[in-house]
Amino acid sequence: MNEEQAREATRAIVGDAALERIERFLHRVREEAGRQNLVSRPTLDSLWHRHALDSAQLIPLAPATGLWVDVGTGAGFPGIIVALATEHPMILVEPRRMRADFLRSVLEAEQITDRVSVHQSKVERLTEITARIISARAVAALFDLLGGTANIADRDTVYLLPKGQSATTEVDDARRRFDGLFHVEQSLTDPASGIVVATGVKRR
Repeated sequence: MNEEQAREATRAIVGDAALERIERFLHRVREEAGRQNLVSRPTLDSLWHRHALDSAQLIPLAPATGLWVDVGTGAGFPGIIVALATEHPMILVEPRRMRADFLRSVLEAEQITDRVSVHQSKVERLTEITARIISARAVAALFDLLGGTANIADRDTVYLLPKGQSATTEVDDARRRFDGLFHVEQSLTDPASGIVVATGVKRR
């Protein structure tokens, strides 16, 4: 899949208005990459394929409403993509100060700070919230992620976790320690990669 095909696939998911917002955001990522290491440099030429579409493909898998918490948002994938393409209230969890500052600048520029905020710390420090959706991309092993987010999840929380080629193996490991419904969706950006979708998760 080339960049134009990935851009069009993203448009099919998010629509024209959100696509314009995402284009502005990707331009900001390229600019900011000169100041801090936001994404792997080789992927700066494939932001639509490697990052935007890879993030946007989570949206159809999510419930239509409810608080979405994105763990380890980093450069904004998938959190900013989801924030620009949906009306979900969101919390973007990012412990690194420079990245958190960058995320806040994007939210302010797009005027969505009324429903999207940045939490600059580890997710374990979040309190008094329950997420309807939890996403995380390249943050931690599935078992560690489920354990680390237990403080903001309940049996109705839906996990959407791109896990690459390790998805099935990580699900098998998690099932030995957690109850719940787990399945793996094939990624749109890489047929060999999977997205773990989990609900009803509870530690045994």
